[in-house]
Amino acid sequence: MTTLLIADDHPLFRAALRGAAADAVAGLEVREADSLDSVLSALEAEPEIDLVLLDLHMPGNHGLAGLAAVRAQYPGTAVVVVSANDDPQVVRRALDHGAAGYLPKRSGLEELRQAIRAVLACEQWLPAALRAAVQRAPSASADSELAARLASLSPQQFRVLMLVAQGLLNKQIADRLDIQERTVKAHLTAIFERLGVRNRTQAGVILRELELSDPSRQIDTPAS
Repeated sequence: MTTLLIADDHPLFRAALRGAAADAVAGLEVREADSLDSVLSALEAEPEIDLVLLDLHMPGNHGLAGLAAVRAQYPGTAVVVVSANDDPQVVRRALDHGAAGYLPKRSGLEELRQAIRAVLACEQWLPAALRAAVQRAPSASADSELAARLASLSPQQFRVLMLVAQGLLNKQIADRLDIQERTVKAHLTAIFERLGVRNRTQAGVILRELELSDPSRQIDTPAS
């Protein structure tokens, strides 16, 4: 059984994606999420989810941080980014951070079906209109290095890092994750070492550097 998680905060867009996905793969099990927290909760409940269609801009996620979180905590789950942003350099960055595919929101439903089939077949997928431009876009060594460092964190360490980036103190993080404060401090020590930073401020900046501006929050349902 193949399981798909559609992560987008627009109900009509999720409905369109659900219908197209059902046409793409027979017997597909579909889950939905409308925020990064609900994405991570769904994956925690069902870590065997095969594929996530992830919006770059929804509550809790403003850029590549959500992609980095899913890839770091659930490396066995493929991610296709679905975004209104079709800047080739942004697409290149998403691929460098582990996306298996990238689908602009202006794409038609047939392209979505192709993307799902390709990624589930362990192939990378980009729409034909973007491939040449993305191939010309240079990979940023900083993104590749950061992706590798983030991937070296354990799932719990990444959760701690995300809460640090939100400005939470150690006690607040301990309460949120239901762990002891000394455990948070131990995680932070490991995080600083693996990310090559000296303090929590620098660690938080790393995630904030993954933020992207949202070119448009006014989208239409994909064309059939």
